[in-house]
Amino acid sequence: MTADALPDLKTAESMFHGAMGQIDFARRYTLELLEATPRDVWFEMPAGLPTHVAWQVGHLAVSQYGLLMFRIRGRRPEDLELIPGTFRKAYGRSAVPKPDASTQPTADELLDRLNRVYELAHGELADIDPSVLLEPIDMPYAVYPVKLGAILFCPMHEQIHCGQIGLLRRALGLESVR
Repeated sequence: MTADALPDLKTAESMFHGAMGQIDFARRYTLELLEATPRDVWFEMPAGLPTHVAWQVGHLAVSQYGLLMFRIRGRRPEDLELIPGTFRKAYGRSAVPKPDASTQPTADELLDRLNRVYELAHGELADIDPSVLLEPIDMPYAVYPVKLGAILFCPMHEQIHCGQIGLLRRALGLESVR
């Protein structure tokens, strides 16, 4: 299989199951980092770093919704409560983190939203018809220009942000988790 070639359905289904395990691992690691990070420092932006832990959490909620729900089954009316437009604008890919905690959801609210997106996405993917994995999606995409590509990218993206959370923790003077 070349880098541009799509896998066959059997291979795609196997890749999907592997990705689900990676999604679970990435989330466990994210939560381990967050549990070891006091909520009162989530909005601190250490000198020289243009982000904070709270923004990372909000961004992970938005991106996981986008990769595992919106990209797979489209937007539904109930999604506007889960990821309202203002939330998407504040934590989307081109958003600029703001240090003022008073204008943002609390750390607990961000964590709750992150967990809700994960649970809903996981529930929906548990019932996915494997034939949809190879349906095309529009740019931007990663790995493959099909729904499977969005699913495969999700744990990689979360691990990138785990690294950023880890860096923020160290810049805040916290001990390494692993």
